[in-house]
Amino acid sequence: MTCHGMCHHAAPGTMPHAQFRMKLRHPLAIQLVAFLAALLLRLWMSTLRLRVVSADGQSHPVDPASTRYLYAFWHEVLLAPLVKRPKARVLISQHADGELIAQVCQFVGIGVVRGSTARGGSQALMEMIRGGAGDSHLAITPDGPRGPRRELKPGIVMVASQTGMAIVPIGIGFTRAWRAASWDHFAVPVPFTTLVGVIGEPIAVPADLDRGGMQHYKQLVQQTLQQLTEDAEQWAQRLRTEGRRAAPPLMEHASQRRKSA
Repeated sequence: MTCHGMCHHAAPGTMPHAQFRMKLRHPLAIQLVAFLAALLLRLWMSTLRLRVVSADGQSHPVDPASTRYLYAFWHEVLLAPLVKRPKARVLISQHADGELIAQVCQFVGIGVVRGSTARGGSQALMEMIRGGAGDSHLAITPDGPRGPRRELKPGIVMVASQTGMAIVPIGIGFTRAWRAASWDHFAVPVPFTTLVGVIGEPIAVPADLDRGGMQHYKQLVQQTLQQLTEDAEQWAQRLRTEGRRAAPPLMEHASQRRKSA
């Protein structure tokens, strides 16, 4: 998950980006702003209600001491993990703004690894794993940090293939959210709204994939993540119009499909 996209959603009429960066060069200023931003985010996200359904019947995120996963969700719902603050590491860019976002993540209890997605994003993710993420999951936004929106890049499939970590796709929706005029329509949930998560079954990616295999799993993860997102958004809409009685989408376990086959 690349958190540095959070700093790209300034509203029209705000201070120019270059001036903002100049004023936050001082380490103490960065630390203070990061602390205040993290405090606001934690208070904000603590107001949200949470509804989750998972295809494998597990309560995610699972204990990483037993199984580590690559959790995948779209860049536009980057704030969603702050509701549960999972034991996961995220990739933060090494540019000047990245330091602020890295400290915000650390203040809210999410681990970070610094790296570049502009040059070899998949390589940066591999460095993230080698850099000591063995005690936590990885959280990845496979369409970030620049898009196109909801278009999966192949890096996550390569990492899954080379590490043996299964990909867990997550569709996320909000009953009410503000949307930024950005490439991803970045979502800022309205306070006291409901966040819904629809978690798919882990997708195990074989090792040593050829080009055809990479393309197959890229399309599989893309289609699965898109369908889960549609399910989550539809569930959120039903909760908004019908209230708590709105039923979650039906999630058929793999074991049930094998029995019925």
